[in-house]
Amino acid sequence: MNIGTASEKSGLPAKTIRYYEDIGLLRPDRADNGYRDYSMSDVHRLRFLQRSRSLGFSVEQCRQLLSLYGDKERESADVKAIAETKLVEIDRKLAELTELRNTLRHLVHNCHGDARPDCPIIDGLSGRMQTQ
Repeated sequence: MNIGTASEKSGLPAKTIRYYEDIGLLRPDRADNGYRDYSMSDVHRLRFLQRSRSLGFSVEQCRQLLSLYGDKERESADVKAIAETKLVEIDRKLAELTELRNTLRHLVHNCHGDARPDCPIIDGLSGRMQTQ
């Protein structure tokens, strides 16, 4: 199938499919005319990549997962280790976001939001006020 059909079946834009090919995540066959010729196996790999990326896995992690996906002798411990690493990263980001939210909430709570020029939010952003 051509890239347009592969795009429809995988739900990925053709540009993304070409990018995945450029970085070696996908290697479709070439037809006699030189055009890419995608198989259903390629579409399954594209869907796998789409789901992996939507869960936040990096391109390199996707490369590892895709390699394991194609390895019928794989050990699930290898897959789990990659997923656990991602979970640790997500938990770290959530902690950072929680801290950011709390700091901003504190600044907003302390701002009167009226006609006066003094503003704890501006003071906090400028470093003139401790933010917690």
